Amino acid sequence: MKDIVIFGAGDIAALADFYFTHDSPRRVAAFTVDAAFLSGDAFLGRPVVPFETVGDHYPPDRFDFFVAVSYARLNAVRAGKVAEARAKGYELVSYVSSRVTVFPDLSHGHNCFILENNVIQPFARLGNNVTLWSGNHIGHHSVIEDDVFIASHCVVSGGVRVGQAGFLGVNTTVRDHVTLGPRCVLGAGALVLADLPAESVVAPRGTEVSPVPSHRLRRI
Repeated sequence: MKDIVIFGAGDIAALADFYFTHDSPRRVAAFTVDAAFLSGDAFLGRPVVPFETVGDHYPPDRFDFFVAVSYARLNAVRAGKVAEARAKGYELVSYVSSRVTVFPDLSHGHNCFILENNVIQPFARLGNNVTLWSGNHIGHHSVIEDDVFIASHCVVSGGVRVGQAGFLGVNTTVRDHVTLGPRCVLGAGALVLADLPAESVVAPRGTEVSPVPSHRLRRI
């Protein structure tokens, strides 16, 4: 099994390094970023090299690759780097936590990042470059298309389709057999009960702040 190179040198790259190191058979050999963003030659005690020349230092016949980038520009930044790494000849690996609930038929693509306490029911399918942060429920027969980012404690009910490059914020709920078109954004706490066309935005209002200051609350 090859060692891996991680694209990124921020918080998500640090998390990827931690998870791969402590909960996978993979060893992280180095990090890489675009030369314009290279601020040093080491990150977390490992080398950092320019992405433009990463193959000279860590050739794809000896190393695999993982892109640790957020949902910036509706996941387009992460998807772009995945495509560039594949064009350089790298195999993109995935991380699936040992603390998830999955079944033998789990289907997922490359460069997936599936963290602890996710429940992925039978017959669900995950595409390429999908991030599932901690503690989500992915219902049976659901399809999560490529380049999706699902934040924590979301409920994707059975038979749902989440379109390419979508974003589901914390505590969102999607009713069974609903289809979300590509590039939909669901804000924290959204409840979706019907199909949404491409590029829909659901942005629930946050809880209003009381005009009464806390020092005037007599029962707390």
